[in-house]
Amino acid sequence: MSPDAWLALTVVVAVFPLMAFTRLGPDMVLLGAVVLLLTLGVIDAEQALGGFSNSGLFTVAFMYVLVTAIRQTGGIDLIIRVVLGRPGSERGALARLLLPVAGMSGFLNNTPVVATYIPAVISWSRRLGMPSHRFLMPLSFASILGGTVTLFGTSTNLVVHGMLTSRYPELSMGLFDIAWVGVPVAMVGLIYLWWLAPRLLPARRGLAQAFDNPREFTIEMEVDPKGPLVDKSVEEAGLRHLQELFLVEIEREGNIVSVVGPGEKLKGRDRLVFAGTSAAAVELQQIRGLIPSRQGESSLSKDFKERRLVEAVVSDQCQFVGQRIRDGHFRTLYGAAVLAVCRNGERVAGNLGQIRLQPADVLLLEARPPFIERHRQSRDFLLISRVNGAARPVHEKAWLAWAILLGVVALAAFGAMSMLNAAMLGAALAVISGCCTIGAAKRGLDTQVLLTIAASFGLGAALESSGAAAYLAGGALGLADGNPLLLLIGTYLLVALLTELVTNNAAAVITFPIVMASAESLGVNPMPFVVAVMFAASASFLTPIGYQTNLMVYGPGGYRFSDFMRVGGLLNLLVAVVALALIPLIWPFAG
Repeated sequence: MSPDAWLALTVVVAVFPLMAFTRLGPDMVLLGAVVLLLTLGVIDAEQALGGFSNSGLFTVAFMYVLVTAIRQTGGIDLIIRVVLGRPGSERGALARLLLPVAGMSGFLNNTPVVATYIPAVISWSRRLGMPSHRFLMPLSFASILGGTVTLFGTSTNLVVHGMLTSRYPELSMGLFDIAWVGVPVAMVGLIYLWWLAPRLLPARRGLAQAFDNPREFTIEMEVDPKGPLVDKSVEEAGLRHLQELFLVEIEREGNIVSVVGPGEKLKGRDRLVFAGTSAAAVELQQIRGLIPSRQGESSLSKDFKERRLVEAVVSDQCQFVGQRIRDGHFRTLYGAAVLAVCRNGERVAGNLGQIRLQPADVLLLEARPPFIERHRQSRDFLLISRVNGAARPVHEKAWLAWAILLGVVALAAFGAMSMLNAAMLGAALAVISGCCTIGAAKRGLDTQVLLTIAASFGLGAALESSGAAAYLAGGALGLADGNPLLLLIGTYLLVALLTELVTNNAAAVITFPIVMASAESLGVNPMPFVVAVMFAASASFLTPIGYQTNLMVYGPGGYRFSDFMRVGGLLNLLVAVVALALIPLIWPFAG
């Protein structure tokens, strides 16, 4: 290989462990790699920026706007209310959950679908008297399976299709072409999730149980009206820097003071709510002027318009990962107080301020009402959902938003417009019709995904232009002994392995030029390999870190890493067998 090829290969190889095992975002890792390759002269500026002009990237961006419109108008929420109902058995409940989720995920990005479903499923399972962990993992897996049915189903499908049309303009695919494989894959997967997966899931303790009794993680005291603390500030009363407790709110004359500041003046009969353990109550009892609260109902059980109780799932990109809650000044940055932390289905015991946050931890937060909208798109949290009294979205324009999406699908499916043009028109109509504000559309764009996709093109270009892709393709052909079926199986396994470690888009885009070079060297139809990359990149069931929706349900479901391997391992195998059996039949190697 040439020096440029060695440089390209070294940088690409270094990228994968950096994305898999560090807290650096995949977009930052990939953009850094592109800058390095550009600086070293392996690629030129046009190749480095080529991803930003790819049609697939812009189609993904416009689809995000359409999804935001449906979510803003309560379109997903409306479907949830219609389909969940009150089934009489767990199997009936799974059927009501899996089929609509898979259907919606064929046309919507999986993340907002799952994000909207998670709080609804938790409250629904509580009403049914069934544990939520029996539904949350199947929810994520069903959304992934549904995404394999159409090119709109996942951003990976759109991006790979964009690379295909750039390289082979005559091989453009229709919106539903992959359904010949996607529908059987989804059906087999859904039957497995409905029939066998419940038997493989062990009993787990989810959020409903971990956060159910506020008295387990809060202590309530009252200010003695005749004591020395009346009219003193929180700071002056010595309540700001307690060792094992946090003052999170004050109930005063039927109202609430949330996220209490150090200058707040105390009044007689104020009811103070502290987050911490019962063992730490000794510290409060030693403060003159505080007496145990004599009111029966916990303050957190009441609904106040001035505050919200919120559950937030910590992202692996959260700046507080690895830090102690007290040291990180969580309350100062977010304007929210941590009441409790749930990890692997169990509330983390001990000194709350000393807990070091980990990805997928679920935080019970006390916050002011604007917190949810302000931080819903924050990179620090995978999911933010209100615990009590969630507001119902207005549904007047939900049907219009769905109609716009269906119109986009029809235009693309019947060839009246390209997928890019149809998505662009749909996004414009969503904004013009008021289904989605311009601000919401901007917030709905997942810039990390878009930057990851764009930067991945630069790495792919480096592999191809330097000759590294051709070299790796030669090695792959040697391993496959010139057999296209073995090469197809190897392609699937490689992409499936990488997508469990890094993002599905990065795995697909970086391996695409190597796979295409292999197919060209073998002199066979590239289409089977293109479709294999699509399915392998989406088939991420083995770990919670391989796909964002898996990580979203990991904390709320109280799962352990082994649960995904137990349930997702067999599903990975089933999907691979069905896909690899059907792909060469639909797209022959000699085509």
